[in-house]
Order: sequence, then structure tokens, then C-alpha cells
Amino acid sequence: MTYRAPTTEMRFLLDHVLDAGKLPETDRFAETTPDLVDAILSEAAKLCEGVLDPCRRAGDLSPAELTNGVVQTSPGFAEAFAAIAEGGWSGISADPEYGGMGLPITVTSCVNEMMSSANLALSLCPLLTQGQIEALEHHANDEIKAIYLPKLISGQWTGTMNLTEPQAGSDVGALRTKAEPDDDGSYRITGQKIYITWGDHDMAENISHLVLARLPDGKPGPKGISLFVVPKFIPDEDGKPGVANTVRTVSLEEKMGIHGSPTAVLSFEDAKGWMVGEPHQGMAAMFTMMNNARLGVGMQGVAQAEAAMQAAVAYARDRVQGRPLQGDEKTIIGHADVRRMLARMAALTATARAIGLDCAVSIDMATATGDPDWKARAAFLTPIAKAFGTDTGCEVADLGVQVHGGMGYIEETGAAQYLRDARITPIYEGTNGIQAMDMVGRKLMDGGKAAMALLGEVQRTAADACEAGQQLKMAANMLSETTEWMVASEANQRFAGAVPYLRAFALVLGGHYLLKAVAADESRLPLARYHVAQLLPEVTGLCAQARGGTDLLYALDFPA
Repeated sequence: MTYRAPTTEMRFLLDHVLDAGKLPETDRFAETTPDLVDAILSEAAKLCEGVLDPCRRAGDLSPAELTNGVVQTSPGFAEAFAAIAEGGWSGISADPEYGGMGLPITVTSCVNEMMSSANLALSLCPLLTQGQIEALEHHANDEIKAIYLPKLISGQWTGTMNLTEPQAGSDVGALRTKAEPDDDGSYRITGQKIYITWGDHDMAENISHLVLARLPDGKPGPKGISLFVVPKFIPDEDGKPGVANTVRTVSLEEKMGIHGSPTAVLSFEDAKGWMVGEPHQGMAAMFTMMNNARLGVGMQGVAQAEAAMQAAVAYARDRVQGRPLQGDEKTIIGHADVRRMLARMAALTATARAIGLDCAVSIDMATATGDPDWKARAAFLTPIAKAFGTDTGCEVADLGVQVHGGMGYIEETGAAQYLRDARITPIYEGTNGIQAMDMVGRKLMDGGKAAMALLGEVQRTAADACEAGQQLKMAANMLSETTEWMVASEANQRFAGAVPYLRAFALVLGGHYLLKAVAADESRLPLARYHVAQLLPEVTGLCAQARGGTDLLYALDFPA
């Protein structure tokens, strides 16, 4: 099945459901006109459909390999990445001063979704580079910016993020990598990092690693960590790749999915690096990269959902099996249970995409205006976009396999790849459990102000809607009460119910977006009605789970 980029759906969301029309009204994004956005999305669609998608299966069947210390990427990947670099897609939101396009994160999120649908394994490389560009723009000194940013933006170099160590996964503060100062102002970095996505490859002339490490006077825990840029090849006086740094690729992980993406174990052996930002402030600098990366990962989940749904619909329209009892369809798309699965896939995917792009618009508006309300809105939506987006990717891809039936379990159809590829997304950039705890922890420290502001928007949509609006109103009221319970409860009580709370919030937002869509296009009413009738009732149970507390969890015994 050939992927088709959903540019029409993206434009509809931006124009009629979200606040994207406010972006060109700001000084920062005044040039981001609808015509420009159309042109960008159209060109990205051509790249994704014509270049990235054709080598997706090759990446799955012929993984990246490490031979004699050299990583060889999957067939077609180098050529596809060259097309990404030539189009300037790595620097789409980067500062024009260094060669970037300066476009909103909203546009980048649309492009990233398309690239991830077409080829998730390959798209991870420019996504990480985008994150590094942002971190360097905010925290690096002018000398580092001048050397690294033009090369990263052009795609001549690529970027990575190095946090995880064998003993330090989500607990980054437990890392042991050391940084010793040198006389020339650089540092010697020593330690081992694991799970480094695109940690080594043969597609670009240099790789820039952002590495968390501890200075000799760094305190234990996360507050004693600093951030360093450590290149694979040390730039010479002209900024060109010079001698090889002492960074060694120990191995590549054999993974469940994203086989075309080399996930490396890297050993830094007195490797030369330069500090980014202030001493002992590495986590703050790295989080600049990670926050928008979380939105990017959420859109990867949306991307896998979209691609899996397209494949499932195509198969259901072609497969003849049994005799449907209603309608004129001769294929399995006429069967009620198949339609049930496809309807759920469509509603979840539409909801996840709307949440992700709403988050992106909020980030852009916060950047453009400095308004604290936009900033709070973006911060609250980020964990929802990441967690619900990636959960949706897995659920929809799983349903896609089911629609295919036995053929879905056969690798030949390609349905299984979407599920295998999607499964990592709820784990990296902070597991979805951590996202949910962040949501009920730090994101409710304002007493629930940001949450209630969003629910106020939902209530206004419900008031303007038809009979479905009453059901949305009831779900939003229930979620408001649960939010008040969260704000009043102790931390671990909140954490115990964080995941169902986040999902309940996402489903309520889904009803909000889908009913707003109907106001602009009545042909969208059936999907909105399905969501309200079939998915919103889940909010009742989810809110009950969210308020369940810890007693039942800690009463359980798990025998050794």
C-alpha cells in the first residue's frame, strides 16, 4: 500500500479547528501565510510519498549494520537523507540567521508527521537534529553556534541526544559520565551512553553529539550535570570535519522495530567536547531539546496511526470474505465489526493529530507573544500530545493488524511493521507514565488553572453543538471534578491515577475538536457522533480509575 500524505486534513485542522490563523498576525510569523503553508506541505508530501516511503520496507528488512567499526545504513537511506538535506527540512524551524527557514513549530509538526508515516526509522535522524539545533540556539555560545548551526541546518551534519547509561535510564541523575576540563577551554568526556538513536551512520559528513556529563565538582543527582557538544570529527580552524574524536560505536541494538535506525552504544574515551550553557545546568539545557522532541514523538505516534489506518482501509476495500449483512459493499469493509475497528482508528487518529497540532500552535503563540497563558497551555498539552499520540499509534497499528486478519501477522503485508515501529514511541523521550505524572504533578502546580482553561474551551464548544454537545458537557464536568480531586490530593495518590486521567483528558479534547470541525463542515458529523457515542463514555470509567488512589495498588502482592 502506497502512503498518501493527509495534507487536506492538516490544512482543515489549521484553518477551521485550531488557532493557527493567529500565527501570521504576529510579528514573529507574519510571513507564514496560508499560501506558504500550502506550498511547504505540498513539497513535503512529494518528498515523503516519492522518496521516503519507497525505502521504508528496505529499512525494515535490511537493518543498519556495524561492520569493523563502521555503520552502514539501509539501502536507499543515504539517498533519501540527501533529499531531506537538499530540501532544508532539518532546519525548517531554525533561525534564518544560520540558514533556517524560521517557520512555526506547527508547520514542522505537520511535516514531521508526514516524514514519520513515510519512514519512521529514517525520520528520527532529522528530528533529533532539529532538537539539537533548538538546544544550541538557546544555550550555546556564539562560537559554537557559528560552527555547528549552519552545518546541522543544512543537513551536512546530524545531531544526537546522549542521556541514557546502563545504570541510568529515566533516572538521568544517576549518570556516571565524567567531564574533565582541559587547558584550551575544552573538556575530556569519558563514559558510555546507550540507546543513542542515529548514534553513528554513513549519511552525513559529521555527527554532533549532545552529551550529559558531570564535572569534577558536580553534585550528585540531576543538579550536578552539565551539557557538552562532542563531535564525531573535531572541526578544524575552518569549521570542517578534521581528526576523528575518541568516540567509538561499541554495538548496535537489535530492536523490535525501526530496524533502519541505528541505535548505538557509544563509548566516549577522553573525547574532546565543549560546554553548552552554564556549568551544572545541563538538564535545563537538554530539556529545551526534549520538550519539543516530546511533541515530535507524539506526532510520530499519529504518523504510525495514519499509515496503519490507510493500509487497513485499503485492505478492507479489497478483501472479499463472507457476505456483509448491510449495504452494497462486497468486501470486508461492509462487515459491521470491521467498520467498528476502522471507526475507532479514525476517531483516535483524528483526536491525536488535533491535540498535537493544538500543542504546536500553543508553543508558537507562546514564542511569538510571550503570553504566559499560551505558555501554560502549551506546557499542559505537551504530555497529552506525547502520551496520547504514541498510545494511539500503538492501538491503531494493532487494530490495523486485526483488520488484516491472518495476513496482518504475515510480514509480507507490511501491517506488522507499523505496530513494531510504533511500540518504541510510548517509551522514549520520557515514558508515557512519566508524561502522565508530569501532567498531574508539575502541570497542576498552578492549582489546575491551565487545565480548567482548556475545559472552559470544551464547554463553549459543547454549548454551541447539537445533542452531542450535552454528552461532551457531562464528560467535561466529570473531568473538572477529577481535576479538582487531583489538585487536592497527595502526590502519590495523583500518580496512581495519572495515566487514566491523561487519557480521559485526551478523549474529552477529541470530542471538542471533532464537534468544532462539524461547525465548519457538516460531512464530519458521523465521525464526531461516533466519538461522542463510543469513546466519550470511557471517560466515566477513566475518571473513576484516576481517583482510585494507591490503596488497591499497594495491597497487591506479587510473588517472586
